[in-house]
Amino acid sequence: MRNFDFSPLYRSTVGFDHLSSLLDSVSRAESNSSSYPPYNIELIDKDQYRITMAVAGFVEEELEIVSEKQTLTVEGKKLGNEMEANYLHRGIAARNFKRRFQLADYVEATSARIANGLLHIDLIREVPEAMKPKSIPITIGDNKLIDVKKQEAA
Repeated sequence: MRNFDFSPLYRSTVGFDHLSSLLDSVSRAESNSSSYPPYNIELIDKDQYRITMAVAGFVEEELEIVSEKQTLTVEGKKLGNEMEANYLHRGIAARNFKRRFQLADYVEATSARIANGLLHIDLIREVPEAMKPKSIPITIGDNKLIDVKKQEAA
């Protein structure tokens, strides 16, 4: 297992102290999970992403997508109503799965579709207006100094 030293990060940033625990949890989850089903993560545009999962043999009723607290969970459960066949070779996996993805702040799943055995989940990052950078105007004006002598006379 790799250990990272986040000391330089802590010296120059504020509020990123949860980063090390996030990396640890992702590392633990990846080491404990299987590689099924295979998936791709694509950057479509500046703030648009797509997760594509190979879900051959599953229909939309057997798939569930849940987004909760910066975690996207994709779960596949075979209904088991297939006729039992006498396979000579069974290379297409049809087992249940649960795959979790950690989402960054303000990233939300917007749509999902299944086509040709691939599940496509579109995500977008929408930063609230209050969190976007804003320009502070600089004005030129007179210094408004208080005349101490006039205030003492009054």
